[in-house]
Amino acid sequence: MKRVLGLTAVVTAVLTGCSTPLAPADSAPYPVGTSAHTIDVDGTARDYLVTVPANRSAESPLVVMLHGGFGSSHQARESYGWDAAAASGGFIVAYPNGVGRAWNAGAGCCGEPGRNNTDDVGFVGAMVAEIGEGIGIDASRVYATGMSNGAMLAYRLACDTELFAAIAPVAGTLLGNCDEPTATSVLHIHGEADTRVRLDGEPGEGASKVGGPPITDVISLWRQVADCALPSVTTVDVIATSAGACANGRAVTLITIADAGHQWPGSLAVRDRASTPSASLDATAIIWEFFASHPDPK
Repeated sequence: MKRVLGLTAVVTAVLTGCSTPLAPADSAPYPVGTSAHTIDVDGTARDYLVTVPANRSAESPLVVMLHGGFGSSHQARESYGWDAAAASGGFIVAYPNGVGRAWNAGAGCCGEPGRNNTDDVGFVGAMVAEIGEGIGIDASRVYATGMSNGAMLAYRLACDTELFAAIAPVAGTLLGNCDEPTATSVLHIHGEADTRVRLDGEPGEGASKVGGPPITDVISLWRQVADCALPSVTTVDVIATSAGACANGRAVTLITIADAGHQWPGSLAVRDRASTPSASLDATAIIWEFFASHPDPK
């Protein structure tokens, strides 16, 4: 059964330390700039950041950026360039924070949230609801993207809710059951040289040794759900793109990068310094272009 995500919660702006200053508290729940917030979800305090550009509209799109394992909301904000994209595109970005720097993405992964079955789907849904109540967002243009463990949670959100018009997992996979997914546009970006979350689904390196279905099988699932035509594949230098049109204007696209490891391509900084970000693709720019082209057609 799909989650009901119109949750009631209390959001309070708080001051936190960050290398980039946060917006001062004022009478608006979400002032222009980046502000920090705490939300109560079933008696547990969860925190997140929100960046609001000065050029936002009355009903702006919302992008939820989910950090990777061992990352954080602050790290994701600093690393992947979403604030700059928001300033250019006029959309709002939310950066939720995982418990113990991880997310419960299914099948016992990952870290403390996976072991304790933390309700991260409920947290993200409550956060989106509160942002919508506090500042106004376009419900047909709510999107989720994530890196690694955050990409896995993006898939979990698409499996367990009907909230997101499109998702864009980067260097992640689908874990756990996804028996009744709702048709959703999907853009998946993955490095062919990724040894932590492997394209072939075999257990990877790192603390979690994550394995799962081959990424091509994950993409096939979402193409079936979205009623997509057979995809065509184009290759330009190290980038291969498999894309096909789907029913009701949706799209399910897989981009692989031959020289990329476990990383966010085009990022300025990564946690894993052994995998220098590929300069062949600006993942953030490509993802926003995809999101902007795929509102919820319902």
